[in-house]
Amino acid sequence: MRTSDGAGDGAGDATRGSIRAAVRDRLNRYQPGVLIGLSVIAGLLFGFVELAGEVMEGETTAFDKHILLALRDPLNPDLPGGPWWLARVARDITSLGSTTILAILTAATLGFLLLLHKRAAALLVLVSVGGGGALSTVLKMLFDRARPDLVPHGDQVISASFPSGHAMQSAVVYLTLGALLTQFVEGRRTKAYLLSWAMLLTLIIGASRVYLGVHWPTDVLAGWSVGAAWAALCWMVAEWLQRRGAVEQDRPEATAGR
Repeated sequence: MRTSDGAGDGAGDATRGSIRAAVRDRLNRYQPGVLIGLSVIAGLLFGFVELAGEVMEGETTAFDKHILLALRDPLNPDLPGGPWWLARVARDITSLGSTTILAILTAATLGFLLLLHKRAAALLVLVSVGGGGALSTVLKMLFDRARPDLVPHGDQVISASFPSGHAMQSAVVYLTLGALLTQFVEGRRTKAYLLSWAMLLTLIIGASRVYLGVHWPTDVLAGWSVGAAWAALCWMVAEWLQRRGAVEQDRPEATAGR
């Protein structure tokens, strides 16, 4: 009986040891990514809060005016700087961050995911984009900053200025969809290519808002910060749900045997 008990205790210890080893392995596998993600989100949100405080206190006025005027024709500040066609290009680029274009792009993505029977992934995209839009609206109402009146506007605007809705929504939509597309391709270079285009679109759309004189530079910086933080948070939630099996995975290596 003692031998049997000893064997039972040994088996129990081995089982508990294997469980602890499995838990440690999982923590070691995911903890670096989680810590990096949380650090990025915290840094972006801290930057937004600091910037918002400076804006509300008027500490950024000189900087905003300097950048805005630097992008105008020095002989006639009513005109944007550069060649005549640059303003047309800026308007074309800025339209990529409009509510209409982003809504069409999101709808197309949702339809694509539903065709693949990825209902949970489609819901996650909808919540990510819709939540980002709601957050942008709330922040605009909260800060209620006036639009620049230093130069004529190169685009029609109706909402408050801070943070930039185009910059924030572009970050939310393009970065979220860019991360989603990386699930369908292999290779680091291909994934980096997709994410690079998502970041480039976000940057040039925000820059076009300043060039057209419809946003202060700090509006765009704030939009980028909180939009990227929201997108990063959505990525982390998506990864967590995928590991739990709540969101469908579509990695090529997972479907190669089908």
